[in-house]
Amino acid sequence: MAISAKQVQELRAKTGAGIMDCKKALGEANGDFDGAVETLRKSGLAASAKKAGRIASEGLVGSYIHGGGKIGVLVGLKSEGDKDQL
Repeated sequence: MAISAKQVQELRAKTGAGIMDCKKALGEANGDFDGAVETLRKSGLAASAKKAGRIASEGLVGSYIHGGGKIGVLVGLKSEGDKDQL
């Protein structure tokens, strides 16, 4: 079954998934919208389960104090990283 761009766009608008993920889910569900939503939900759960055991051991902390000293911001960013790949 041919998957139209309109179907992919509608699924993407409803789920927020990527374009290729939506197209693949619609293909697996043979064009069935509800089946594609269920496929995306299951694949999202599987992806989040794989990421659950990861540790964000790399990161940065940044700060900014505005001119008069009355406004300040402190930001922390954690990430998964490989020092070998940098």
